[in-house]
Amino acid sequence: MSAAIRSEIRKILTTRLWWALMLAMVVSVAVLAGSLALATALGGEAAGDELAVPPDQLALTVYSAGVTLGYVFPVAFGAIVVTQEFRHRTIQTAVLAEPRRTRVAIAKLVATVPFALAYGVASSAAALAAGAPALALAGDGAMLDDPATWRTLGLGAVAMAAWMLVGVGFGTLVTNQVAVVVGLIVWTQIVEPLVRIALGYWEAAAPIARFLPGAAGEAVAGASFYSAAGLSDLLPAWAGLAVLLGYGLVAAAIGWRTSFRRDLT
Repeated sequence: MSAAIRSEIRKILTTRLWWALMLAMVVSVAVLAGSLALATALGGEAAGDELAVPPDQLALTVYSAGVTLGYVFPVAFGAIVVTQEFRHRTIQTAVLAEPRRTRVAIAKLVATVPFALAYGVASSAAALAAGAPALALAGDGAMLDDPATWRTLGLGAVAMAAWMLVGVGFGTLVTNQVAVVVGLIVWTQIVEPLVRIALGYWEAAAPIARFLPGAAGEAVAGASFYSAAGLSDLLPAWAGLAVLLGYGLVAAAIGWRTSFRRDLT
């Protein structure tokens, strides 16, 4: 099993994709965190105190920018780790070297874990590096002396790591690389935000929004733009993590029973 895991890690490290996507994520999260801090703080001051976000809530919202919008990068990378074998038709070689496909699937998941953690830490570091100066410039302070700030940053890293594992699950379910990556981008960046906003204005259905994957990831961090704006409530952190990983587990289980066990040609 250890040989299979090492093999999967080498496959990831031999391409530039893992660090290129991480770099794109860091830049995106930094821009989001910095602009959100300045726009919300300065916009609230201009509109009046009644529309301003409390400084502590604003800080948590800024530091969770990656979990709110930047998670598309780790989830896409997780899917690519699996689907690249099918896209480049190297899956035949992989199963010839290790005929037990269960081990191949588990090795891919385990090999992704250190990269998932690296993405999580990089995301929180980017939000902190860009958000703290922007909050200080806006005048309310970076709130670095508040334990809740560090809790959000730490749990935000966990949420981003979990998103990559979810991506592995969906890559197992949909082995067509283009289809799964495009589908994940469309869902995370367009469909779910619109659904959450719509449900936020429909009181009877509003609780459903808490169980959507994006909301579950935000619940792990304990803060988000949607909750700060009053558009969505969040689950407890443990429940959010369970729901988020549950999506990946269900996708992986279905994929294992269907696409991953098909005959290779």
